[in-house]
Amino acid sequence: MDNCLFCKIIRGEIPSEKVYEDEHVYAFKDIHPAAPVHVLVVPKVHIESLEALNEENIQNIIPIHQGIKKVAKIMGISEAGYRIIVNCGEQAGQTVFHLHYHVLGGVKMGEKLL
Repeated sequence: MDNCLFCKIIRGEIPSEKVYEDEHVYAFKDIHPAAPVHVLVVPKVHIESLEALNEENIQNIIPIHQGIKKVAKIMGISEAGYRIIVNCGEQAGQTVFHLHYHVLGGVKMGEKLL
């Protein structure tokens, strides 16, 4: 999608601090981190949200989860643990309408983190 912020980041039109990339996903540090480790993992194909998943694009979910595991290892949080958050829709706090997973870690998670 031409005007999507995350599509522009994936294409290199907007700078980001890349953590991981493969043919299916792109992962980069959040510019407003909510934890010491806060990485966004996004599919390279534009999918608006979890609600936009269908039979044609559902195959993109497995590579995202594989990418999350790699990001956790790269960031040194795979052993201690991490939290994954997906906001779906405006009332849930989704501000960029490109499916993305927040990977949070580096601190003991509490109820007040997010």
